[in-house]
Amino acid sequence: MEKTINPEILKEICIIKMPFGKYKGAILADLPISYLEWFHRKGMPKGKLGMQLSTIYEIKLNGLIDLLIPIRGAVNFERPKTKIYKF
Repeated sequence: MEKTINPEILKEICIIKMPFGKYKGAILADLPISYLEWFHRKGMPKGKLGMQLSTIYEIKLNGLIDLLIPIRGAVNFERPKTKIYKF
């Protein structure tokens, strides 16, 4: 049986913010893979948040982050600010 990703879930992970922890307030799609790997090892939260984190983990793990580009454009996300270092 082939797995399909619900487009609504993809939209949600581009909007929903992490409700707790080290990255509280960060958009789920912007969470670092190391944080998602930690959840994968320790156990994802129960319920919808766990499913959303599992989805973004699989997307990042398999190098499919480009799937979110059209969705993120549609939801007008704010890109993280890039630090410029002057030497």
